[in-house]
Amino acid sequence: MAPAQRCPLCRQTFFCGRGHVYSRKHQRQLKEALERLLPQVEAARKAIRAAQVERYVPEHDRCCWCLCCGREVRKHLSHGNLTVLHGGLLEHLASPEHKKATNRFWWENKAEFQMKEKFLISSQDYARFKKSMVKGLDSYQEKEDEVIKEMAAQIREVEHSRQELVRSVLEPQAVPDPEEGSSALGSWKGTNSQVASASQQPSYLDLPPAPELDWMETGQPLTFIGHQDTPGIGNIHSGATPPWMVQDEEYSSGNQQIGPSYEEFLKEKEKQKLKKLPPDRVGANFDHNTSTSVGWLPSFGRVWNNGRRWQSRHQFKTEAAARSKQSHKEKKPNVS
Repeated sequence: MAPAQRCPLCRQTFFCGRGHVYSRKHQRQLKEALERLLPQVEAARKAIRAAQVERYVPEHDRCCWCLCCGREVRKHLSHGNLTVLHGGLLEHLASPEHKKATNRFWWENKAEFQMKEKFLISSQDYARFKKSMVKGLDSYQEKEDEVIKEMAAQIREVEHSRQELVRSVLEPQAVPDPEEGSSALGSWKGTNSQVASASQQPSYLDLPPAPELDWMETGQPLTFIGHQDTPGIGNIHSGATPPWMVQDEEYSSGNQQIGPSYEEFLKEKEKQKLKKLPPDRVGANFDHNTSTSVGWLPSFGRVWNNGRRWQSRHQFKTEAAARSKQSHKEKKPNVS
């Protein structure tokens, strides 16, 4: 009997020696494993002619499993804040260690010979990838320079508009024409005299004097819209009681009690205790408040007598027969 061997693809131990690699199950598992790795290798082959350079992000640290070498390999090649997509996988596929491991894997698992070249990268292809990587780095640097120039232009434009705004505010205003100033002064005086004559007329409204507004002396552009107090109703600013502290009329008397009384609480507590008891218990529907006589205790079939149960049973049957005969005689009509 052949010694036990472990197959990492099938994940089982077999005792048939080298014949296991020719089995249908092993070939199916081998094909599925190679098909899982093949799309990643094809994507890396596309990057040979046109290498893509991007800014580094944590997702670029992903690794992929090399089936031939039996270990994880970095998928991308990162340096500083730049990342070359598929650079790590291409570097591994072009290494001589991967080539030796691939030959050994194909020999041990008896895979198709035509597929082996798909998982190898020649030195000429890797050199071509290096040239395209240099071009990609240069083009990326040019794009970064253009972005920096655009940002600098935007910053300069914003700074120029800010300076123009400040300059327009600080420029001295034009001196008014003396003729226009005299006419404006006359109109102002006329308006002032009209206001003074109107103020001398008797007022029929007893209005309170306007308070002195200190906030107008600060120079802030505020507008006074007048007092908004409602006559007869104060507010918290005038010292009145806040509305949430005023007692309602229906509760001001204090006669109304809030919540149930103590007796109602005890009754409800007793009901809650009775709810926990079984509803079909003896005496569940008995009213303890009703008045009872001395003979309220019912007959339970000779439970208060001494002796055996069968004696009580026979005695109960005899008395029942006698009562039935007596009732039958009473119901029988008298024939005269």
